[in-house]
Amino acid sequence: MFQPLLHWLRRTGLVTQIVIGLILGIALALLWPQAALSVGLLGTLFISALKAVAPVLVLVLVMAAIGNHRPGEVTLLKPVLWLYLVGTLAAAIVGVGASMLFPSVLHFKDAATGVAAPGDIREVLMGVLLSAVDNPVNAVLKANYIGILVWAIGLGVALRHASATTQKVASDLANGVTFIIQAVIRCAPLGIFGLVASTVATTGLEALTGYVHVLCVLLGSMLCVALVVNPAIVWWKIRRNPYPLVLMCLRESGVTAFFTRSSAANIPINMAIAKRLNLDEGTYSVAIPLGATINMAGAAITISVLTLAAAHTLGIAVDIPTALLLCVVSALCACGASGVAGGSLLLIPLACSMFGISNDIAMQVVGIGYIISVLQDSTETALNSSTDVIFTAAVCLSEDGRAPASTPVSDASADTATAADPAQRRA
Repeated sequence: MFQPLLHWLRRTGLVTQIVIGLILGIALALLWPQAALSVGLLGTLFISALKAVAPVLVLVLVMAAIGNHRPGEVTLLKPVLWLYLVGTLAAAIVGVGASMLFPSVLHFKDAATGVAAPGDIREVLMGVLLSAVDNPVNAVLKANYIGILVWAIGLGVALRHASATTQKVASDLANGVTFIIQAVIRCAPLGIFGLVASTVATTGLEALTGYVHVLCVLLGSMLCVALVVNPAIVWWKIRRNPYPLVLMCLRESGVTAFFTRSSAANIPINMAIAKRLNLDEGTYSVAIPLGATINMAGAAITISVLTLAAAHTLGIAVDIPTALLLCVVSALCACGASGVAGGSLLLIPLACSMFGISNDIAMQVVGIGYIISVLQDSTETALNSSTDVIFTAAVCLSEDGRAPASTPVSDASADTATAADPAQRRA
């Protein structure tokens, strides 16, 4: 009875299975809402599993990659970080430009309660510094990826002076955690099925009708960055057709990020894509978790668009110099946004303070953000997370001269690489 099913699972690509789970989830929510709410447990378990293993994965992989780094080997972190910075700033410019071309009007009702926003940019930067010196156990427990990266880099540097046996243990531990991650990722179709079914059954689309205009500006800006700005940046880096790489990353990373709504939870997915593309492990093992923390193009768009919507609603005139300053502030705020669902919304009051907008009004904007987050935050996370692996791959491909179209990105090759031995994949 189970033999045909197992054969079909081996034959069918993971992305195809995810699409099937997506369609079945929507159908179940529309035809049998009560059952859809029950199967939401599958989505909760999938997200919880990703969030549970991601901190350990980052700590172990970064530590092992640095510990086994050989003198003379070149890592490409610096150009990746530059692309993160350029991409986030470009996204903020797109968001500001779209808001000024298509100004939105919000309808303020009740102020959001139970949330605390940072007071100014210094508070955001101080939070980043405090996260960097966090207790390592606490950093892993709370998924503080800045702290995890600091400790992983420190332990990795220390391991470079350890014996070969100790370094081999670290490498084997990384392979073991990678195996667990592969098992979790194979459950993605069931997880997406549960997430979609429960989300559609619970919220539907009625709550979004009052904010269609601002939602269109947000989603249109994000699509513009995903399909125009990012490909332009990738083309500038690799000087070849960027769309095979960009569309593959949107398909394989963006889809899961859309439903998990967490850049942190999508780190294992991006790690698996980078490994399958045979990118430099010393680069992607650090660049991708770092990107989940600071590469926030979607967050920059959300902050700038909703801030300008509030200013337009209140009749505040915004000149070009102020708009450019907002681009910079939005990009900096986005870098401090947490990699969890709705992380960018709490930074809107900070940007609103530039225009003298009161915190009470700003928190109402945050409340509106939560109302439309069913689509806004999901699309934002899909853009954020897919961009991490897009820019990392662009830098690595530009260095070794490979064309994106020649990389094994098909469903069948993805399954083959996932099932392969870690040592063979590195070879």
